[in-house]
Amino acid sequence: MQGKKEYNEKLFISFQLSNHVPKENFYRRLREVLDLHFLHKLTESYYGNCGQKSIDPEVFMKFMLVGFLENIQSDRKLIAHCSMRLDILFFLGYDLDEALPWHSTLSRTRDLLPDEVFIQAFEHVLDMCIDKGMVLGRTQAIDAAPVKANASMDSLELKVPREELAEHLRRVRVFSAEDRKDNSEDEPKRKAGNNKAPEAQRNITADKRELQELKSRNKNWSKKQTGRPGASDPRSKYTSNKTHYSPVDPDARISVKPGKARKLNYSAQMAVDTAHHVITHIEADFADKKDNQSLQQITKVLQERLTKGGLIWRNVLADTGYSSGDNYAFLEQSGLLSFIPPHGTYKGGPEGFEYREDGDYWLCKNNKKVTFRKVKTERKNAIKKKVYFTRRSDCKGCPYRTECIGKSHERRIEITFYKEEYERAIARLASPLGRWMKKKRQSTVEPVFGTLTQFMALSRVNTRGIDKANKVMMMSAMAYNLKKYLKFTQKEVMNKAQEQRNAVVAIFSQIANLLMRFKPINFNCQLTPV
Repeated sequence: MQGKKEYNEKLFISFQLSNHVPKENFYRRLREVLDLHFLHKLTESYYGNCGQKSIDPEVFMKFMLVGFLENIQSDRKLIAHCSMRLDILFFLGYDLDEALPWHSTLSRTRDLLPDEVFIQAFEHVLDMCIDKGMVLGRTQAIDAAPVKANASMDSLELKVPREELAEHLRRVRVFSAEDRKDNSEDEPKRKAGNNKAPEAQRNITADKRELQELKSRNKNWSKKQTGRPGASDPRSKYTSNKTHYSPVDPDARISVKPGKARKLNYSAQMAVDTAHHVITHIEADFADKKDNQSLQQITKVLQERLTKGGLIWRNVLADTGYSSGDNYAFLEQSGLLSFIPPHGTYKGGPEGFEYREDGDYWLCKNNKKVTFRKVKTERKNAIKKKVYFTRRSDCKGCPYRTECIGKSHERRIEITFYKEEYERAIARLASPLGRWMKKKRQSTVEPVFGTLTQFMALSRVNTRGIDKANKVMMMSAMAYNLKKYLKFTQKEVMNKAQEQRNAVVAIFSQIANLLMRFKPINFNCQLTPV
């Protein structure tokens, strides 16, 4: 007989979430292993003693985790999503008839709590991974990736003094068709309602030399703009951090990758343990800052964190962006072996010259000394170099004068101050271990970045300001580590069950082998019917 379903909503119902969430459910298992009660005492000083009760800091942290685990960037969408999921409600500790907090409560609480709270939460999850044996600590891979800021390039404004800079850009910039039509080259396409940039950032920091460099870059850009991404957009302009700033998010910086359009980004600096790809450190940095300027700070924080967890850090893996003589020397002083390829501009010395370490000089083809004179620091990159000169009398009658110094009066050699550190690093990379470490780095940290940007809501930062961006990145890494933790725990349980099965099979196999040693016994007996 055909059935027909009719729905009549009941006025009263007996319902328990725990009876409707399976034991194998991700959020049920996460609820069992994740203990965030320490947040109450940690955040107690940030709340008053009267007034309306705030959201439980433990529940707030769980809301943040759900957003990154579900790849949801909007607080409004997060609340709507949580209200439709029984397992998430059970994880948060909310019943069916209990109202969820307003979405603005999440953003206000995120602004209220400082970085220290999020760092403690991240380290708590990291300690869980360490206790589980997921982090060995011996080898750490460090890398950086741009993360899109919550600001538009159309809102960029020129730095003051406006008259001098605008006049300079009028002389050097190639105006687009949109500029000519609107005659508004000095105004942003999308005017910010509230300029959040401090007065110091609105002032121009570029000197005449840097402005001249911008002029050259602009000419080169205008010639090649037909082949660049976004060339069909008539509103495109050449922009730089020296001449423009974002009034919406002053901490966001203009950055560009080869083959991609310029964007306002943050830089995510991250360290990953190579054992099971657990994130051991992550922080937000300015996108216009070079990676090698961040390595020492990352090393100090990470070394302290691993030592606190009872781990010994030995090897550092990173790409060429972290290469510098200063960093090589710092890592050696910290007792770490670096596997960082040197920059392509590094040269160990000029061809045809032999270095004599005992006297710290170079010997040319004509057996003349190029002696050490001074140590200088480049103004642009702050790179220390050792400068060597010959005497003018040594080069006067030299048969190699033309090919060596040309029209100059003496031979001049500039070598990095950290030549020995560079050579040791190059020797390590050339070894079989160094080649293996390079492959290990590429297979460790780059897939982790891909997972965070594609599946952990880190394709862009939904907040403004570097402090809030730092919180977002730490929460994304925390969600990633928890997912790895539960997966590792599940495998561990399966492995233990498999070990028990193997042990039982082994016992029965031993019994069977013992029985096989005895000859079969023949019992000659007759059965008589009863």
